[in-house]
Order: sequence, then structure tokens, then C-alpha cells
Amino acid sequence: MSLEIIVDSLLYIFPAYSANAIPVIFGGGSPLDFGRTFKDGRPIFGSHKTFRGFFAGLAVGTLVGLGESFVFTSYNPLLGFLLSSGALLGDLAGAFVKRRIGLNPGAFMPVIDQIDFVLGALLFSLLLAPPSLIMAFIILAFTIPIHLLTNLLAYLLKAKNKPW
Repeated sequence: MSLEIIVDSLLYIFPAYSANAIPVIFGGGSPLDFGRTFKDGRPIFGSHKTFRGFFAGLAVGTLVGLGESFVFTSYNPLLGFLLSSGALLGDLAGAFVKRRIGLNPGAFMPVIDQIDFVLGALLFSLLLAPPSLIMAFIILAFTIPIHLLTNLLAYLLKAKNKPW
């Protein structure tokens, strides 16, 4: 495996990483589920999933993809939007699952917390420019440690209340 394919894979998924990280900084406000509960009586997504965080993540991830398209002419700027949308919706799906099994917002759930957004991003990328299988594998393999380290850094910088 060459360093080039690793770098290409991480550049490919960077809009999704950005979209997933930005709500930590710019989130807050009204929850996406309007505080409503599902038929099981638990919140649909929970108070940590907000309109401001969602749209900030979508905007920043899309802008990152646009920026990449200026630097790397083969990068389609629409891909940044699709990866960001998929990442945010994948994260919402993870939150939905966590609420169904009784975990509160912010509770740690190994693997789901680290890859739900990437799986959503990769799914949405199929509409325009799917990564190769080796790129998808690299993205999944690198995402877990990157996610854990960036969350720890956000915690140490007091941007998050928990290190996950």
C-alpha cells in the first residue's frame, strides 16, 4: 500500500470529517427532532443533534470539498456536498440507534460512534464518485484512530465534555 493511496483516501473523505467535526464547535440551539420522542418514549435523536450544528457541518464540509476542487482539479465539488450530507445523516442514524438502545446523548458506543458518519458519507458518494475498495478500506481503517484522537483533542481543548 503506497503513501499516495493513503493520502488520496484521506483527502477524498476530508469533507465528511469536517462536516462531522464542526457541530462540536458551532452546534447548539434547537434540536433537529424538536424534542419529540419516538414510539418507544425515547428522544428521536436527542438534544445534541441541532439545526445549527447540522447546517454548519453541511456548509463547512461542502466548502472543504469546493476548496479541494480548486486544488485538485479532478475532485468534483459536488462530492464534498454529498460526503457531508451522508456524514451528517449517518451520524443521525447512529444517534437514532443509540437512543433506541437507551443510551443518552454523549454516551460512548464503540465503533458506531467512530464510523456511522463515514458509512453514511461512503453511501452518499455512490451517487457520484465512489471510492475504490482499497480507498474505502483505508478510510474505515484510519477513521477510528483519527476520530478517537480528534475527540480527545477537543476534550482537552474543552470543546467537548467527554473524550469520545
